[in-house]
Amino acid sequence: MTVENMEAAIERSGGPVALLRNSPIRPHTFPVAAEFTNWRSEQSAWREGCALLDQSHHMTDLYITGPDAFKLLQDHGVNSFKTFAPGQAKQYVAVNPDGQFIGDAVLVYLDEESFDLVGHPMVLNWIQYNLSIGDYDAQVERDENSYDRVSGPPKVYRYELQGPTALKILEQASGAPVPSVKFFHMADFTIAGKRVRGIRHGMAGQPGFELFGPWDEGQEVLAALLEAGKDHGLVRAGAKAYSTANLESAWIPSPMPAIFGENLKGYREWLDVKEMGSLGGSMDSEDITEYYVTPYDIGYGRIVAFDHDFVGREALEKIATETNKEKVTLVWNSDDVTAAIGSLYQEGTPAKYIEMPKARYALFHIDQVVKDGKRVGLSMDAGYISNEHLMVSLASVDASVSEPGTEVTVLWGEKENSTKPTVEKHRQVEIRATVAPAPYVQFARETYRKA
Repeated sequence: MTVENMEAAIERSGGPVALLRNSPIRPHTFPVAAEFTNWRSEQSAWREGCALLDQSHHMTDLYITGPDAFKLLQDHGVNSFKTFAPGQAKQYVAVNPDGQFIGDAVLVYLDEESFDLVGHPMVLNWIQYNLSIGDYDAQVERDENSYDRVSGPPKVYRYELQGPTALKILEQASGAPVPSVKFFHMADFTIAGKRVRGIRHGMAGQPGFELFGPWDEGQEVLAALLEAGKDHGLVRAGAKAYSTANLESAWIPSPMPAIFGENLKGYREWLDVKEMGSLGGSMDSEDITEYYVTPYDIGYGRIVAFDHDFVGREALEKIATETNKEKVTLVWNSDDVTAAIGSLYQEGTPAKYIEMPKARYALFHIDQVVKDGKRVGLSMDAGYISNEHLMVSLASVDASVSEPGTEVTVLWGEKENSTKPTVEKHRQVEIRATVAPAPYVQFARETYRKA
């Protein structure tokens, strides 16, 4: 099969927006069971008891080893590495030379000279490319997600326990008290006679651990967790519920990677076009840079550290003094959502179908947020939270409209319908929304990182 690089595909399509807007590439896939019970009850579990989320299959792992692995990551990450040591993890963020966001992933410091960068491929590809062109004594091993893996199982299992009873389940399954562990630090457990490593964090912004170990030990560990969970309200959560967990913790999964400038042509010539995804939503500018965000726009300003040299540092130092956007939750007006869904049962062209519980129909889903006829932000991920009985989205908006309670409008659907397989004939509609904090859930906003 012929491999087409990103640059060639852009030239063939007449520009990056045209290429991505009509791309047949699927939205992100969670290749696990859609539901074990029903997604509403599974969402409720991480608030009321404990949800077990299987993360073994939907993320890509890039294992980076060697004497210069640390330097490679430090040179391309905005994060501080001053106290970073084995047994810790962090939300790793990379930007382009102009300080604009390329991608993020969880970086796990496994052992000396050994790291696992795990998440969506955008930032993994960037690190792999810079290793290939740089002078680094390091090696990578890539384990694709289970949708894209050619054959065989993942290298590791990864189970996440989230909810008020998560620590009780871990204590019962391991037969020992759960150690006090700081946020994004690791602990070892013995479960079913196996060594299990755990990172203290979670997608839903609730108490818990992400547990991982060799794939061939995963079923025994899972069985022990399920047995212990019988006494503590453990519910297995499927792909539908899992896909919405980020709406409560306020992580924006797929901002547009800022890789289309002339200075990154070499990267695009290296990058397989299949590594990118499709573009959806009401944002319709032909200028790809209008889809870009900076780390400050999406809530990562707190982790930017100018204590080391990294790609994009000089530009980001300037951006830090000029930033005027904030990450917020938009609470969609329930009457407007109901009307949009109801249009499916009426004569004429309906509104764009709103998938439940996650409404994203492209990997890069970007809707316009408007106020008084002017675009004031970008809404980048939308879905239904059954715990609140609300449709919400995560957005980056101008500071002038970021105050909680501010009324704005989300444009839903594409003005000119694209040819993506996920897009049917529809009309664009306006959905009123109210600005709220991000994270929306008070526990995730105020207590999660301290729990």
